[in-house]
Amino acid sequence: MNPWDLAPYSVTPVASLLTKCVTSGVLSQEDVDTVPREPNVFSPHLLQAEQLITMDRELDKINLEMELLKLEKESADVTHKFYLSQRFASLQQFTSHLQDLLREQASLQQRLMKPLCQTNLPIQADLHRYVVEVMKMVVDYIENLEAKINTVRTIPTIDESISNLNNGVVQLLAQVTEVERLSKQVLQRRCQNSSTSINDIIS
Repeated sequence: MNPWDLAPYSVTPVASLLTKCVTSGVLSQEDVDTVPREPNVFSPHLLQAEQLITMDRELDKINLEMELLKLEKESADVTHKFYLSQRFASLQQFTSHLQDLLREQASLQQRLMKPLCQTNLPIQADLHRYVVEVMKMVVDYIENLEAKINTVRTIPTIDESISNLNNGVVQLLAQVTEVERLSKQVLQRRCQNSSTSINDIIS
């Protein structure tokens, strides 16, 4: 309902207020008549600003929903039942291992408290010199372990290396044959040139 319009059988509070203002001389009838009677008395710029604010709020809401959807898409694989079941199985295995350790805690403590010297590796006196030799061999083996590992790693490529070597030998033999042919041609030409020069001298 427009507050400026008078009801057919009643006087609105706005009308009574304006009547009192006109009666007291605060406002004139002309001032009252110049007041716009449309319900929308605000500036159009203010309405546009309000619309822009509303649109910004809706845009922020849409952006937030999009971010939530992206986050849900990225975390979908992590929260999938298949991956969760694998993690749960690994966690159960780890907890069972910890439970076994807790059950054997006393025996583990006793084993750790035992001295290592002359307990785990009892060696007879007449075998000490052999142990020294074995330890030297072990040290040498550890020093050359990396080279041996590299040698073992190259074993699968031996066939390829042999084939490359065979190809190289074939190419080398072909070049040797070509050199022999060229050398024979050179010798023949030298013989021909020498015979020609001898004939020229005789004649």
